[in-house]
Amino acid sequence: MNTQQTQDLKTRDEQEAFVRDALDRAEKFRKKKNYKEGISLLVEALKYGIDRAAIYYRLGNLYIDGGDLARAEYAYNRAITVDPKHANAMHNLAIVYKKQKKIPLYIKTYKKSQKMALRHPRRVDLSSEQKTGIRWFSLKLLVGGLIIGGAITALLFFLLFR
Repeated sequence: MNTQQTQDLKTRDEQEAFVRDALDRAEKFRKKKNYKEGISLLVEALKYGIDRAAIYYRLGNLYIDGGDLARAEYAYNRAITVDPKHANAMHNLAIVYKKQKKIPLYIKTYKKSQKMALRHPRRVDLSSEQKTGIRWFSLKLLVGGLIIGGAITALLFFLLFR
């Protein structure tokens, strides 16, 4: 989509679709080392106020890969401001500090990112097939545990009360 087309996005659904597409396309630009185009696309997507933490995080990735550590630092800090539980942004901010030779900040931020990752694990969207598989596995585990627990109880009962 070009800039002219983005100005015509009036409905929330159109804007959300544009932002999702921009995030995907920006990642493709990043993989092709085409950082400026990815940055322009994400800056355009910011105007809709949708998924701002993800946009700032991806901007930080583009900036760090492009060697602009100051802007990467700013983008990761903005992602954390928008979503204080964004452990990946915190981790990447620590990497920026390390590259900038700000070792005390690196250590503090890295430790904080590790704690955040433990306290707020990433939410994973599973397909319905994956959810069904997990349910079946859980059921098998539960039944197996009950059978083994029952067998152990029966064995103990037999040994202790015969």
